[in-house]
Amino acid sequence: MTDKRIDRRQLLAGAGAATAVLAASAASAATSTAAAAPAAKWDYETDVLCIGSGAAACSAAVAAIDNGARAMLVEKMPMLGGTTGKSGGVTWIANNFALRKAGIDDKKDDALRYMARYGYPLTYDPASPTLGLDERQYRVLEAFYDNGYKAVDRLTELGATAFKEFRLFNLDRDTPDYADHLPENKTPTRRTLEPAVGAGSSNGGGSLAAQLAAYLEAKKVPILTDTRVSRIVIENGRVIGVEATQNDKPIRIRARRGVVFGTGGYAHNTDLIAQHQFASPIYGACAMPGSTGDFIEMAQEIGAKMGPLGTAWRTQVLLEEALDSRAIGLGAFVLPGDSMILVNKYGNRCVNEKRDYNDRTQAHFPYDPTREEFPNHLMFMLFDERSIDAFGGDFPFPLDKGEQPYLIQGNSWDEVFAGIAQRLDKVKGKTGGVALNAEFATNAKAAMARFNGYAKAGADPEFKRGEHLYDREWHMLFSMRREGTKQPVNPYPNVTMHPIAEKGPFYAFILGPGALDTSGGPLINEKAQVLGRGDKPIQGLYGAGNCIAAPTHTAYLGAGGTIGPALTFGFIAGTHAAKDIA
Repeated sequence: MTDKRIDRRQLLAGAGAATAVLAASAASAATSTAAAAPAAKWDYETDVLCIGSGAAACSAAVAAIDNGARAMLVEKMPMLGGTTGKSGGVTWIANNFALRKAGIDDKKDDALRYMARYGYPLTYDPASPTLGLDERQYRVLEAFYDNGYKAVDRLTELGATAFKEFRLFNLDRDTPDYADHLPENKTPTRRTLEPAVGAGSSNGGGSLAAQLAAYLEAKKVPILTDTRVSRIVIENGRVIGVEATQNDKPIRIRARRGVVFGTGGYAHNTDLIAQHQFASPIYGACAMPGSTGDFIEMAQEIGAKMGPLGTAWRTQVLLEEALDSRAIGLGAFVLPGDSMILVNKYGNRCVNEKRDYNDRTQAHFPYDPTREEFPNHLMFMLFDERSIDAFGGDFPFPLDKGEQPYLIQGNSWDEVFAGIAQRLDKVKGKTGGVALNAEFATNAKAAMARFNGYAKAGADPEFKRGEHLYDREWHMLFSMRREGTKQPVNPYPNVTMHPIAEKGPFYAFILGPGALDTSGGPLINEKAQVLGRGDKPIQGLYGAGNCIAAPTHTAYLGAGGTIGPALTFGFIAGTHAAKDIA
């Protein structure tokens, strides 16, 4: 078998070229319908067929063979790893081995309360037996807690992959959850793991994906790349296989016990984005170009019940970069710098600049019913020479200013504001005509003056920047001081805030809403079975990862908040499917 794994740099380099190809194939896939009972022969046969090659699909394949079944992996891209391979590879798991080894009791009831409060804030009820969630939602969260640490332990025992505790800065510093400050969060740190081999934000995901793939290859699991599944074959109400295309040739694959989809979201399907993200646009996404939502229509055709389709794991992006190429390399995850703020088109601050990417990006979407507009639709990151010099190289700050084409600079704020206005005018046809308000300059300068006072005092009464552990610890990780900088260490009481300089040069970026990937799709139950009419499982069909309705709903619980559930429910799916003998 040809090894089609590639490293992270190759993934990023190939992403743009693959986008156009997959956009066209996504359009053609829209005509797919569910296939009836087979009339022709099967080209391949297996027990458990796993679609995709990221954490969800690979963990499902590992679990299937661990439970005595034969497995097969099918990937539509020319390389393995999916978006997992492009990620940092960290994995959020409650009650993980590192917590247990440290003697920290991450109790189930406490963890469920945190997950329910964060993911379902409108219905959360601490007095309810299901915490205000419906029965399915609660059972799925419960399954995540019950099976997450067991899946990690078993993957380690098998040698499929190895994890270690994720320590900030590679020092003895705890990793805070993204809502460490919620009173329901009784274990607010140390739930994040990372690959023990090849760990780190630059290659962790590639390492995780490669280790899983290597394990499957060693177990002689057949792996097909360049193979796009287009139809689910169903017989007497049970999924028995799929139809696919490999190198323009139609093939049919039989799955005797189950089909597990782990195919990613639809971040690069612009039709689905326009349909389901109309009030919360996604200009660009970190997901691999293969994330075109193939599973959604195939599942709908056989009667799968859809969960929310307008959700996503969000991050801010450099607007102009995303408009140049939808498949971006990096999002503006944790914004670097201490002498910087974000303002909207009116020049007003509108969010805590140090909140996590998923929650911070939500600040783009509030609607003003008086002005009939989204005032925060775009934001403007304003900063001075100190921040770009001290933290150059921490994205989106460049090490060399000349290498960042989206950087706006000027000797005065008025020059910078004029530069912003010119850039906005060039892209107005793609942004709904966003332009700076006439009061932008006055308000922005006033906002910076207030911020400078907050920085000196050490407290931000408007947005509580730096008040919580998350803000401070993740700021330190994503604002690592550049070697050779002459800027002093921040001497002010709040490490996330430093007064903005009175004299230029000054700088800006235009930020828009983007995503890691979408997180909506068919509903699953606690066994990772896809549900159909009447909330009954569609026999033989399973889902995990970003192609299904997120088990944690809207909560990005902490670093690894996508891979943790993907790995867990993939493992659940593979385990159950292996025993699902028709």
